[in-house]
Amino acid sequence: MRIAITGSTGLIGNALVRSLRTDGHDVVRLVRREPAAADEVRWDPKGQQVDTAGLAGCEAVVHLAGAGVGDRRWTAAYKQEIRDSRVLGTRTLATALASMDTPPRVFVCGTAIGYYGDTGDRRTDEDGAAGSGFLPEVCVAWEQAAKPAQDAGIRTVFARTGLVVARSGGAWGRLFPIFRLGLGGRLGDGSQYWSFISLHDHIRALRHLIDTEELSGPVNLTAPEPVTNREVTAVMGRVLNRPTLFTVPAPVLRIALGDFAEDVLGSQRVVPRRLLDSGFTFDHPRIMDAVRSA
Repeated sequence: MRIAITGSTGLIGNALVRSLRTDGHDVVRLVRREPAAADEVRWDPKGQQVDTAGLAGCEAVVHLAGAGVGDRRWTAAYKQEIRDSRVLGTRTLATALASMDTPPRVFVCGTAIGYYGDTGDRRTDEDGAAGSGFLPEVCVAWEQAAKPAQDAGIRTVFARTGLVVARSGGAWGRLFPIFRLGLGGRLGDGSQYWSFISLHDHIRALRHLIDTEELSGPVNLTAPEPVTNREVTAVMGRVLNRPTLFTVPAPVLRIALGDFAEDVLGSQRVVPRRLLDSGFTFDHPRIMDAVRSA
């Protein structure tokens, strides 16, 4: 297939490009600068422009671009950037795809389990309602921005992603160096649930969404059994053979991270019901499997 990807230089996008090309697919990378290679196509999310001629023949578009949620302290300006990079980018791309004479057959839009907000100890699948707060509000607007593609009859899938376990990049890319130094420990009281997925399984799941015609709408990309931060801490210590004596108290996190601390301390016990029902099987279903793989 010919497949277009935004966010191709990020953790997930880069791995997806490698996986698809290894299997012989033709990958087109959407970039926000002037194209410098034959596989690049220009798009301008804020200017609401996409070179749709460069997307001709694409059967699938995977949209992964967006400002990093945990990259910087959440100032008012950066929160606006988080929102705009997702909502404006998605609307721009969905509108452009809808305008094509021969649009792609599937639009996979990467969103997040932040949609559900803090679920506490309650197991939540795709039927769960949107939560309250900044990230749920962003996720709702993010998914609504894909409506032009849906209205044009393009099969649209929202890949609601959990915490991706990877050696570098994302949340775990920051955890590994700390734990290797023997400075790792639980965050807050450690009782909050983390809904994780290995990078390996995440890429397999994205490809499953592209290929599975009956899937549309929200699909949670998380491993089957979420675990608490306390359990994550213990597994990290065992795999890396390091002590995990340190803890980061909630007040310290709030000082260091600002508003983002509430999401770090929040609990999300999210399960991938639709992914499992569609026949997907995990290579790394347990946190131990995922951490060892990374």
